[in-house]
Amino acid sequence: MDVRAAVAFQSGKPLELASVRLDGPRAGEVLVEVKATGICHTDEFTLSGADPEGLFPAILGHEGAGVVVDTGPGVTSVAKGDHVIPLYTPECRQCPSCLSRKTNLCTAIRATQGAGVMPDGTSRFSLDGRTIHHYMGCSTFANFTVLPEIAVAKIRKDAPFDKVCYIGCGVTTGIGAVLNTARVEPGAKAIVFGLGGIGLNVIQGLRLASADMIIGVDRNNDKKAWGERFGMTHFVNPTEVGPDLVAHLVNMTKTPTDQIGGADYTFDCTGNVTVMRQALEACHRGWGQSIVIGVAAAGAEIATRPFQLVTGRVWKGTAFGGARSRTDVPKIVDWYMEGKIEIDPMITHVMPLADINQAFDLMRSGQSIRSVVTF
Repeated sequence: MDVRAAVAFQSGKPLELASVRLDGPRAGEVLVEVKATGICHTDEFTLSGADPEGLFPAILGHEGAGVVVDTGPGVTSVAKGDHVIPLYTPECRQCPSCLSRKTNLCTAIRATQGAGVMPDGTSRFSLDGRTIHHYMGCSTFANFTVLPEIAVAKIRKDAPFDKVCYIGCGVTTGIGAVLNTARVEPGAKAIVFGLGGIGLNVIQGLRLASADMIIGVDRNNDKKAWGERFGMTHFVNPTEVGPDLVAHLVNMTKTPTDQIGGADYTFDCTGNVTVMRQALEACHRGWGQSIVIGVAAAGAEIATRPFQLVTGRVWKGTAFGGARSRTDVPKIVDWYMEGKIEIDPMITHVMPLADINQAFDLMRSGQSIRSVVTF
């Protein structure tokens, strides 16, 4: 079948709209009509050429929602008509990683996913006989896409596609980093570096966890109101507090009974390795945890003095917020529908596929929290 897609033909260039050939689902696969897709910084990371796994030409997009319109042989967990969210982190429930219960990083299709193809080693997309790569196993910048069965989460049918698509990455990543990776306890002190789409969801997760002090750090003063809307209690613009941001943050967290200071938990949502170091060093000695969420450029390295780690601080990484995707994503959709979390205010722009490059411009300039393309 022919589908409408925004194709990344080469890095550093705008996406191009094209009619692309999409083959139907094979064994263990599903054909999904994409109804809405978010524009995420990870898409820009790949499009810019900074992603070492970036492949071109490709159909990007990994934050979507849609309807199953066909299934291949052997598919049992979803059926035609089911509403689903594509998953860049699958959950096979059979590989050593899934069975370990120690990680959400399913390895069942990792090799082929990274190679831009389906589990059988081939792509379902092509243009004039030329292979078009899949992206993160999702490729939601097309109005139809094919995914492995283990890479779709079945969700309730009354959830709006243009809102819950955001759960396919940003919402789950931010909230999950708090609840699954850090396991923040009530009364904790936390610092969030970077108040974009991920950072605001970290703040939202901290509110859910009943954290006491939630400090947001961002160079853009416009983010203060956004952070407060989702539960932030204090705001710091690092350009306004002098040369030693870490000392400033540590002093903010001191109390009459704890003059050491430092946050119980910090979260880097920037992808900047300098900020990652600051986040670690703003942790409380003895027990502070710093969660790395942001993706740094290829070849970038993080560093700190060994003393910071020897004295009990911990660096942790998280992917997709530690969520077990097929299990947890439907629950988060329920939280949204029940009013436990907010999504609507963060969807600042909605537009058709024809304007997708404008959505990238809005993201790059910091004018949007999340833009959504609807089909």
